[in-house]
Amino acid sequence: MIGIEHYVVVSTILFVLGVLGIFLNRKNIIVILMAIELILLAVNINMVAFSAFLGDLVGQVFAMFILTVAAAEAAIGLAILMIYFRGRGTIAVDDANRMKG
Repeated sequence: MIGIEHYVVVSTILFVLGVLGIFLNRKNIIVILMAIELILLAVNINMVAFSAFLGDLVGQVFAMFILTVAAAEAAIGLAILMIYFRGRGTIAVDDANRMKG
């Protein structure tokens, strides 16, 4: 039977992969955004697992809010990247550090 420990282990693995994706790959902004999405997914798995384990729906409601924020973050982040790419011709993180304003 699948217990809460299995969900916590999967969530931990996803969280560590997300953190490693941010720290090991600092060249590509799209990979950094995907790593942030992995971290949010790990949090969602924990919230839903503990919500089901405790018999409370609050964790599942918060998970839905986190999914909404993640979708908005992805849409706005990609829109900003498209505008930045049109202006500069690259989306390298090193070039983004030179932004002023």
